[in-house]
Order: sequence, then structure tokens, then C-alpha cells
Amino acid sequence: MSRSATPTLPRLLLEPVVRNALKEDFGRIGDITTNALVSPDATARARLVARESGIIAGMDAAMLAFQLLDADLSVEAVCVEGAAVDAGGLVLRIEGNARAMLAAERTALDFLARLSGIATATARAVEAVKGTGARISCTRKTTPGLRVLEKYAVRVGGGVNHRFGLDDAILIKDNHLALRSGDKNGAIASAVRDAQAAAGHMVAIEVEVDGLEQLEEALQAGATKILLDNMDVEELKRAVEITRSRAILEASGGINPARAGEVARTGVDVISIGALTHSSSALDVSLDVEPQR
Repeated sequence: MSRSATPTLPRLLLEPVVRNALKEDFGRIGDITTNALVSPDATARARLVARESGIIAGMDAAMLAFQLLDADLSVEAVCVEGAAVDAGGLVLRIEGNARAMLAAERTALDFLARLSGIATATARAVEAVKGTGARISCTRKTTPGLRVLEKYAVRVGGGVNHRFGLDDAILIKDNHLALRSGDKNGAIASAVRDAQAAAGHMVAIEVEVDGLEQLEEALQAGATKILLDNMDVEELKRAVEITRSRAILEASGGINPARAGEVARTGVDVISIGALTHSSSALDVSLDVEPQR
């Protein structure tokens, strides 16, 4: 997906997450430092800037953090969601009540930094596979409570989402096979049959395999989506040759954005990278407040 078609999050999903983050920071009685040092009617202007280059994501969350504390705060977006910014680039302008501005500062910055870091890492991986036809996907390795935002940030960076949750699609993994009784031979075929019988016609079914023998079994069982787990580049190439476009092949396991290009050139269709959401570095952003008036 191109970043020119930047996704948006409905406020219905976004607001509860931002409210909870503000409540977490406020504790029992709010910002006792600001309340002790800043007059209730003091006003200020501030600039939210990027301290390093990257892709901006989380603008709505950051703006909402300010506006939930004071609806009269003026919060102006200077760049658009999904924009590439240079170090020193201006992201937001804020003007209004100084207490509300300072109380929302950390929550706004945390959302913007975290989501921009994910979008930036995703964009680098997407750029690395450009021209191969492979898509970059995230996984369910997300921060509890923040999945909707983190998966959204992957899309802002040009990636696609894997399962959002356990109810999205069926993914038959090694632990599922290990817990099924009976002959190990044909275990994948049996699992695929049971999954097909249980799933509705709209539910996708994917099979995880960790070797070429299991790949053959999955193909014979009629699997049309296969996750190639922790295979090296040569195994991935061989898997593509064996499959001959009979199934969508997803490479996964220990892949980081730096390796994405090499993996993509094997011919796989999707590369899932858990590191996008569990290990991306936050983008360095800060709020610079002008002296109060």
C-alpha cells in the first residue's frame, strides 16, 4: 500500500486509548508540578518538532491528547500523516492554556514517537523490497492495549497487517499440531480438513511449516496460504520453486528490515516482521514551549 493512501483511525477506536493514557499519567490528582508553578490562566505557544528524520504517524492521537484536556487549545497540524520529515521539521503548533498543554505533553509525545518509529521502520523495509512484488507485514507481537495504533502505524509506513487478533483467520501452527492426537504422518492434512470444516466460507486458513517436507504436505492438503517459518534464503528459494504459485507464501521468523530485501528476492509473496511493532526505535520528537504571556 502506498503512503499516498494514508489510512485513518476512527475516533471511536482512538479516543479510549488516548483517554486511558492520559488517566495513567494523571494518577489521582493530575500534574502537581505544573499546577504548583504555572498560573491557571497562563497561556503559551509551543512547537512540536522532530529531532531526527522519519515518517510521521500518530498525529491524530497526539492532537487528541491536547484537545481532551482543553477543547479550546488551538492544535494545528503543520505536516500530514505519513509525511517524511527531516531533523528539526515542524509537526504541530499548539496555542492556549499552558497548564493543559504541559499536562498533555508527555502523552502526546509518546504516541507520536512510538507510532512514527514504527512507520519509519516499516517504510525502510518497504523501500528495501521495492520492485520484488513482496509485501511487508506486521504480526501480533504488539504492545498490549496498543495493537490498533501500532498496526495502524505499519499501514502508514506502507506495510500491510497480518491477523489483527485470534478471530481474524485460522493459522495452524506447530503447537496446534503437537496437541492433536493420532499419527504424525498426515497431521497437516488432517488439521486443514478440520479447520475447513469449522471455518465459515469467509475465514482464511494459513498453515505454518518449518521445512520443505511439511510444505509439500500442506500443498497436498490444499492449503492456499503457507507461512515459511525460520527458513534460510536457500530454503525459501526452494519453497518458491516447489510451490509454483499454488499458494501465497509468507516468510517469517527472525527477519528484520535490514534483511527484507534479501528475503524478498527469493520470490515469496509476504514478509512478516515482528520487529516492526516490538522493537522499532521511537522517533525523537519534542515540544518546545515559548515563554508564557
